[in-house]
Amino acid sequence: MIRKTRLFTPGPTPLLPAAQFAMAAADIHHRTPEFRALFTKVLAQLKDFVGTTSDVLVLSSGGTGAMEAAVSNLTSPGDRVLVLTAGKFGERWTSLVKAFGCHADVVEKPYGQTFTIDEIKAALKLETRAVFVQATESSTGVRHDIKAIAELLKSEKSEALLIVDAITGLGTTHLDMDGWGVDVLIGGSQKAVMIPPGLSYIAISPRAWDRMESTYNPRYYFDLRKERKNAAKGESAYTPPVALIAALGASLDYIAGQAEGNLAEGRKKLVDNAETCAAMTRAAAKALGFKLFAPEGYEAAAATAIMAPEGTDSGTLVKGLKSQFAAIVTDGQGDMKGSLFRIAHIGFFDYLDTIAIIGALEQVIAKVKTPLPNFEFGKGLIAAQKVYAERAK
Repeated sequence: MIRKTRLFTPGPTPLLPAAQFAMAAADIHHRTPEFRALFTKVLAQLKDFVGTTSDVLVLSSGGTGAMEAAVSNLTSPGDRVLVLTAGKFGERWTSLVKAFGCHADVVEKPYGQTFTIDEIKAALKLETRAVFVQATESSTGVRHDIKAIAELLKSEKSEALLIVDAITGLGTTHLDMDGWGVDVLIGGSQKAVMIPPGLSYIAISPRAWDRMESTYNPRYYFDLRKERKNAAKGESAYTPPVALIAALGASLDYIAGQAEGNLAEGRKKLVDNAETCAAMTRAAAKALGFKLFAPEGYEAAAATAIMAPEGTDSGTLVKGLKSQFAAIVTDGQGDMKGSLFRIAHIGFFDYLDTIAIIGALEQVIAKVKTPLPNFEFGKGLIAAQKVYAERAK
């Protein structure tokens, strides 16, 4: 049979066709009125997509570049900060703050878990200058409770900035940056906005801008004050990837088009779509006899992490999906490699994609004789169909 390659990975995600066309046509110079008009529009749209009245800047980097910018611009050597980590990307925060000379207090939970508010409260100190956390930990399929963390900081009257890596959270989780009091929210181009890697975007609260005036870690390329000054003129501080900016504009137009031009409502629909695809996948996995890695109630809609049956290697299923159907899912990361596989729901995924990957998974299970005592063809699909039918009422 013909095989179409399909990405079911938490980044890069499938590309939006309109964004691909925009990239192909983006033959403009970045110091021209045409580009300034495009860039100004995209920056304004990003505010609606993130859901904030604060400045949103675009950086020519992967999401890790924006994470580094948050650390370098908002901390000074010797600052005491709190890192909340329960996966590979939480560990990245720890590495970054240490690289910039911060004193890191770390609340670390095993992969597949999340932290309690009491644990965070116990680690929070009067001198804590910032709290770093993920909205969703895509390495484990776990969602962290950002609203509760923000409420804790308010109740404790903490001066700590709340800095959130929402690279896989934006577009898959309902977040309220301004309402909750999040100071920094970070996104990436290869996720919910459905374009190639190479851009990150970072929303920054007035409180964080004020803090930036008193910090003195070194920064140059990722100097956010410099970017803000240039963004006010419709420019970036340095040469931007023009084609990716054009693609981002096309993607944001598409998301707005899902709600009659209302980008904020389009964002909500995008999140609801991810939530539905994730719920269908979780129901299918359970019906087939799999166990989920994330604790109940904290499963992320960005990606579903499914544990391999005892005594088997998840890589067998990952390879089977690729060899039989050219469907690309991801194995576990680090110590989790071989223990679980992840099916993503970020961005340009829909009902038919979800039904397809579940059906393909059933075929692979049967072919490689995965030891699932409850396995029967169609059990996963039936469970997913019931979830969709209920949510589509």
